[in-house]
Parts: sequence; C-alpha cells; structure tokens
Amino acid sequence: MIGPSAPPSSLILSPEKGMDRTPGATAREELAQAAKQFEAIFVRQMLAEARKTHFDKDGIFSSGALDTFRQMQDERFAEIAAQTGALGLASVIEAQLARHLPPEVPPEPAPETPAPSGER
Repeated sequence: MIGPSAPPSSLILSPEKGMDRTPGATAREELAQAAKQFEAIFVRQMLAEARKTHFDKDGIFSSGALDTFRQMQDERFAEIAAQTGALGLASVIEAQLARHLPPEVPPEPAPETPAPSGER
C-alpha cells in the first residue's frame, strides 16, 4: 500500500494550515516548490473537469466507489506529474516569477585568522 508522503519541500501547502515555511529555505527554493504545488493543483483540476464528461453515466462502470477511486488516482497522478516535471508547467512558472526575486547574496566567508607560527 502506498501511503501519503510529504513532499520534499521547503513549503507545504495544505487546505487546513495554508502554507508553512521551512527555516533556511531560500526564496528561489520556496518559489520552485510553490510552482510545483500550483502545477499539481492545476493538473488535478484539469483531470477533474475531464472526468465530468461521462460517456457511460448509468453503465456498469459507474459507482460512487469508482468515482472516489478515480479522484484519488487523479490526485496522486497530479502530485507525481508536478514533482517529476512531466508537464513542465512548474519550471515555466518558476522562471517567469524568478525575475521578480531580489538577487541572492552569497554568505560572506568568515575572516581567516593567521595560524600561529612556532617562531617569534
């Protein structure tokens, strides 16, 4: 059985809590994760709309259980597609929005102290 797994991310989006930030994540990392989550939501919505077109509405393959299964299947597919970049939407969103981020300044190296020599 495949259990729910937390995305390896700096941002975790949930309907109950909103968006949580992981300390130490850069703005670019947060943007990348938000773009992936947006792609997952977009794919999920797109699949849900496509599922509304039932060709066999009252047929043998119509039931509440099957609808629930398909919804869960679509949600998982959307998460996998977003994490692997299968559609490429997240990378395009990230590239577009990254232009508005301030430039990252690398941390300054600690000043080196001269090694004490044995001679005086």
